Amino acid sequence: MKIIERSQYIDHIRKFLNKGMIIALTGQRRVGKSYIMRQLSAEIQAANPDANIIFINKEKTVFSNLRTADDLARYLNGKLKDDVSNYLLIDEVQDIEGFENILRSLNADEECQIIVTGSNAKMLSSELSTYLGGRYIEIHIQSLSYREFLTFHGLEDSDKSLLKYLEYGGLPHLYRLGLENEDMVWEYVQNIYNTIVLKDVVQREGLRNVTLFENLMRYVSDNTGQLVSATSLAKYLKSQRVELTPISAINYLKAASNAYIVNKVSRYDIHGKRLLETNDKYYFEDLGLRNMLVGTNRSGDIEKVIENAVYLHLKNLGYKISVGTLPNGEIDFVAEKGGTPIYIQVAYLIAEEKTLEREFGNLLKIQDNYPKYVISMNPMLRPQNYEGIRHLTLRQFLLTDRL
Repeated sequence: MKIIERSQYIDHIRKFLNKGMIIALTGQRRVGKSYIMRQLSAEIQAANPDANIIFINKEKTVFSNLRTADDLARYLNGKLKDDVSNYLLIDEVQDIEGFENILRSLNADEECQIIVTGSNAKMLSSELSTYLGGRYIEIHIQSLSYREFLTFHGLEDSDKSLLKYLEYGGLPHLYRLGLENEDMVWEYVQNIYNTIVLKDVVQREGLRNVTLFENLMRYVSDNTGQLVSATSLAKYLKSQRVELTPISAINYLKAASNAYIVNKVSRYDIHGKRLLETNDKYYFEDLGLRNMLVGTNRSGDIEKVIENAVYLHLKNLGYKISVGTLPNGEIDFVAEKGGTPIYIQVAYLIAEEKTLEREFGNLLKIQDNYPKYVISMNPMLRPQNYEGIRHLTLRQFLLTDRL
């Protein structure tokens, strides 16, 4: 089977090998964590033929009996060798109850390099953080970037290719199905969503009202990039004749975040330089999954998809992202890396003077000299730099390696 290397992640992981750290690859199911682990295993074996690699894939039935930490301990007994480099790779480690105890012991004794994958953020927020604080590094694996999408599907950069990316998203396995098989693509995306809901929401989080959860996911997909509050959720639930407290609804959204279906983005007071605690925005981890939930080709939907795509690329570039607030306006994204912020406004088309004034005007209200960008689908008739603010088309932006 053809494996296309995702060098961005392999290069990052390589830096932490044999440094005494547990490496945890996290992300939504089917974004390619398992393939990256296989690539890593092959690279280790090629560089060190004598390396002892123990690979446990919890999604294979042969490992179905490894349910608890005791099961894992018995399995590993006698498999670690002396005088060679040992590597323990566990795919979907959260499916082993109490796994953190074994990993902590192995890491403390420096018996092997441990690399695990997980599809639920609770693995980090509770198990790993509590028991392995300071001894692990998290590397988040996303669905394909636009550049990777072009490589996987053998496409040239073009408006047509961009529209395919915005519609189908970046689940890596789609390259084997072929994007021309539209019914098959959406059936696959639906199946991935069902698997995530079953394994990472129902089983892991203990939420039983699947219908309510899916209604909330459709609400969030329909309101991508819009402020979501307990009040707006309560209003929506009331319209659906659903009896659920706003706090419970927020907890359902937290479960979706834990399963990496959506990402919560908090608001940031640009003038006050502080995060705000109410009214967040939610963006999907994969565009195809978002579109499957809400339906494609809807009027007015393209703006939401574009904004979600910009968010995903900022995340891919390693930025910490928030939504900027001003006394009389909003900045779509404040992205910070290494202590330096950048400000970004996103628009579908800049075809009228009032649109230009709105998108650039909000950025001009920010009284600092940090980089500012406007991203839109179309080129501007004016020069790329306007009052010190740089304009990029969405295609240009999605192909940038740094800003």
